[in-house]
Amino acid sequence: MELSVVVSTLNDRERLLSCLDALGDRTPPSTEIIVVNGPSSDGTTGTVRERDDVDVLVEISERNRSVSRNAGLEVATGDIIAFLDGEYAIDTDWYSAIDDAITTETAIVTGPVTGGPVGTTDQSSQRIAGRTVTLFHGENVAFERSVLEAIDGFDEYLGEESERDCAHRMATLGCEVTWSESMAARCEVGTDGGRADPDWGATYRSLSYRLAKNYGPRPSVLARTVGSALRDGASGVCRLASGDATPTGWVSDGTDVVTNIARGLWDGVRARYADRSTQRNPNGISERHDRAVQIYDRR
Repeated sequence: MELSVVVSTLNDRERLLSCLDALGDRTPPSTEIIVVNGPSSDGTTGTVRERDDVDVLVEISERNRSVSRNAGLEVATGDIIAFLDGEYAIDTDWYSAIDDAITTETAIVTGPVTGGPVGTTDQSSQRIAGRTVTLFHGENVAFERSVLEAIDGFDEYLGEESERDCAHRMATLGCEVTWSESMAARCEVGTDGGRADPDWGATYRSLSYRLAKNYGPRPSVLARTVGSALRDGASGVCRLASGDATPTGWVSDGTDVVTNIARGLWDGVRARYADRSTQRNPNGISERHDRAVQIYDRR
């Protein structure tokens, strides 16, 4: 197995060092390590350039996970591409779990993520429009290169949760996703800050966009989106009653949700008809080649 690991980081130097140390200790020397940084202002660039275990450092200027992943994919040479967030350190059996799972029947393998702001400890699937979509954690997943090329990488319209859009498009191709408990990653270095409040507008723009793009303007798409918004709105009412939220904040969040649902549905329908192929990715890796501001390649 020729493995390339794309590590995305943004102003998180201390946890990135823990991530790179674990990769160095728990993967073979032949593993290609690619760090996509940016735009960081905490000295990450100099720290990474001083290490001799990073093959490529890619500097980007956009705060977008999809851009970061596509920038790493562009320079990766392995036949298996793994994506790992810089805040996570892999467990001892992470590499062997990928090696054991990737076969002719399995194109994608993922595993548990613990200790970070959003963890995943088991596999989940959804049934949408007669299609079973198996979700995976975008910050700890490995693909056969051929399937990433078949869907033209990640959709850069989506700054967050582009892995969910990717899962929908993989399901269209009939790609199997394997869950491996051994392919575990965890956050080993804590932070002294609290958990940020959800950006409900961005969340619902992403949801409505990817549903409209992948399934078209059908009633079930609107029903699923509105149903999710109503459930979150009801949770907001509970927080309001308990004093954990303010009426002004609840109304503001609701306005953001409605506005962004409309925007996401419109953009999703436009994207669907902009790319009618099975890729469903008019904002993919082939659409541009100016993601990198600077590339430091030691290979």
